Amino acid sequence: MSSRINKLLRVAYEQGASDLHATVGIPAVIRVDGQLRQLDDRKLMPTDLEEMLDGILPVSGKEAFKAKGEMDFSYALPGVGRYRVNAFHQRGLIAIAARFIPSEIPTVEQLAMPHVLYELAEKPQGLILVTGPTGSGKSTTLAAMVNHINEYSAKHIVTLEDPIEYLHVHKKSMVNQREVGSDTMSFANGLRAALRQDPEVILVGEMRDLETISTAITAAETGHLVLATLHTSSAATTIDRMIDVFPPHQQAQIRIQIANVLQGIISQRLFVKKEGRGRVPATEVLIQVPAIANLIRSEKVHQIPNILQTSRALGMHTLESSIQQLITKGIIDFNDVKQYLDEGEFQ
Repeated sequence: MSSRINKLLRVAYEQGASDLHATVGIPAVIRVDGQLRQLDDRKLMPTDLEEMLDGILPVSGKEAFKAKGEMDFSYALPGVGRYRVNAFHQRGLIAIAARFIPSEIPTVEQLAMPHVLYELAEKPQGLILVTGPTGSGKSTTLAAMVNHINEYSAKHIVTLEDPIEYLHVHKKSMVNQREVGSDTMSFANGLRAALRQDPEVILVGEMRDLETISTAITAAETGHLVLATLHTSSAATTIDRMIDVFPPHQQAQIRIQIANVLQGIISQRLFVKKEGRGRVPATEVLIQVPAIANLIRSEKVHQIPNILQTSRALGMHTLESSIQQLITKGIIDFNDVKQYLDEGEFQ
């Protein structure tokens, strides 16, 4: 029953697609270098989607899908790799979105990410955040950082993911990967439990709510290294988002806690390369220093970009400066990214 979806996934992989979309009434659609295009000319029928989903949805998830109308899960295709799948209903019909996850975990160098990520991954404790919009490579960046810890340190690492994407093998570290929905009920539940599992490192796939954010801060305060993601666009907006989740009467205390535990923030976006093949990340990097901690405590987060601009020697930079560097090197085209730059740059 999974032969049709397997064929589509295999062809999508061969064409370098990051995503496959299947919905009734149109042919399967793939995303290559950020652009959507049809995979073939055959329109998908309701029975096609039913058979596809039946072939890849875990038995344990079928009742839940019927009840909830949507479900996240992972699917492994031998010889190709793993996929993060979201199945959902639209107009009463099944639709599928599948994102490709390579079998091999890439290194920071292979991702073209700043080397300061290695230094952050080697911190003994604190909070490290990877942020950006959906599809910007946050999960892959976190996987590279966890893999670095796993290769060079003997630690107990607990990951909380929805769903599990990259599979980590035990190297120098012991890596226990827990999937929300099957291994634990929620990120918050899994995070609370992790504090009793004797980890040095905890990965939180997404900090979605007050309870998860609060528990992550507590974990960082109590000697753990916590790696997590947020759907925010910059270092400053990330800090504001975390604080704003809490009621006003708690925010002053949360500012102090964040200032004390934050080790770094990496905000990233992916842009199509100039030659049109592949994408490259532009990043914003914040490294915790006393000046930034003081701005957080004193409600002057809006001044953080000024420190990022003047602290390149410490490994910090703004997203704009990263984009400008990629333009100067001829890697990306100005016209593709000009909305992210101040007016007048590179004119």
